[in-house]
Amino acid sequence: MLQSCPGGFKCPVESGNTYLLRLINSALDEELFFKVAGQKLTVVEVDDTYVKPFKIDTVVLAPGQTTNVLISAVKRSDKYSTTLATILTAPPPKNATAVAKSFIDSLRALNSKQFPASVPQEIDHDLYFTVELGVNPCPTCKAVNGSRVVAAINNVTFVMPTTALLQAHYFNISGVFTADFPSKPPYMFNYSGTPPANLQTRNGTKVFRLVYNSTVQLVLQDTGIIAPENHPIHLHGFNFFAVGKGLGNYNPKRILKHSISLILLKGTHSI
Repeated sequence: MLQSCPGGFKCPVESGNTYLLRLINSALDEELFFKVAGQKLTVVEVDDTYVKPFKIDTVVLAPGQTTNVLISAVKRSDKYSTTLATILTAPPPKNATAVAKSFIDSLRALNSKQFPASVPQEIDHDLYFTVELGVNPCPTCKAVNGSRVVAAINNVTFVMPTTALLQAHYFNISGVFTADFPSKPPYMFNYSGTPPANLQTRNGTKVFRLVYNSTVQLVLQDTGIIAPENHPIHLHGFNFFAVGKGLGNYNPKRILKHSISLILLKGTHSI
């Protein structure tokens, strides 16, 4: 049952029929695992993009992510129990990395004549972004000894401006942002190992300017600073090709040539 629904959610089904379920993770800070007891789910779409259909028993959804699955009412039972849980429900296990990896590794591009995987072959910008947590001074935060936990990319914590970024760009308003967002981390360290001694980040409203119609290769590197986190990355209004993935620290020398069928067009990518 879905625990957020008082009394449990019930949906009548007819034996022999196939149903389309549109799953949406509206949680703010947790990945969700969806499962129907004793049933296989056929995944057909992720983030409004068709994927090569595959069957799996557990679907993983990052915050804000959507997934369409098919389920057939063929089980010899009058009830289909569903469950929806975060990655850390109760020990054991402490996490569900294997379950999540199984789902992610099963995703494939549809790559048909109607929906080809037209991956750009030339790139204009090569960016490397580390996503991390940090601890910055906060004089008004009495509960945590005058500091607070912040998020950062390449050690820069975004400061929300009072004027919209696109508005400032369009009307050439100065003093709203600076165009010096770093294209790579300011310094290298073992991102998945021991964190640096200094956990403070730099505050700023920084952007990286791109020329219209540019092709960008972006490496997203998660870090273990403070605590391991799963960060869903979403580019609003755009999809992007996920052309590779792996565990641990990114190493360009270990990049393998991927089959076009392994490449996936997505709107949200978790690291």
